[in-house]
Amino acid sequence: MGSLPSNHAEAASPVVISTMTDLVNRARRLAGGGERRILGITGAPGAGKSTLSSILLDQLGDAAVLVGMDGFHLANVELRRLGRRDRKGAPDTFDTDGYVALLRRIRNQRAGTIHAPLFDRSLEESIGSAIPVRATTPLVITEGNYLLLDHGGWEMVRPELDEVWYLDIPAELRRERLVQRRISYGDTLDAATFWVNTVDEANAAVIERTRSRADTIVHLDTFDEDLRSANTSCG
Repeated sequence: MGSLPSNHAEAASPVVISTMTDLVNRARRLAGGGERRILGITGAPGAGKSTLSSILLDQLGDAAVLVGMDGFHLANVELRRLGRRDRKGAPDTFDTDGYVALLRRIRNQRAGTIHAPLFDRSLEESIGSAIPVRATTPLVITEGNYLLLDHGGWEMVRPELDEVWYLDIPAELRRERLVQRRISYGDTLDAATFWVNTVDEANAAVIERTRSRADTIVHLDTFDEDLRSANTSCG
């Protein structure tokens, strides 16, 4: 692989992008560079990372594959053993070393297929070897909360990524999405609200402090509307 782009310099100011068309075109340029590229998408819980990633996959087709950081959640049984089950999603509840090792394998992949894990939200557990990453796929998208964190082992993630985009949306919209997500998986309104306010928002505060390390700030004023219309406006 070639050397990483110069935008890895921490002194560079993030570019602000505010349309889905610009985001898709930027991803296409990464995919069309002639060699393996890894695009990171980050932001606080509920910012829309998975939704944006899905849109990019729809637009790029066989040129991209998604490998999520969430596939490296520690299993619930291990979190209970460590006494961390009640704050699952915090930086120290992931197999950070495993995630970094996979990113390095993907960056150096020359042939064959690498299988990555998938996090199943309905089970609240990871499924191993569920995502095939073929050497012929030029762009790997990885999304997750802590791609720009600079301690706890997470600092080893950023050097493996060619670009990182930070999704920046109103906090109230994020919280609303998170509550509805937990309700959809069986929580009561009170339980969902408590988890969001005590766990997700604590993690969000950590993530928001990494914003300045991104290459690109994604700031969509009409985020939900832009996401819903992307498949017709970004062809």
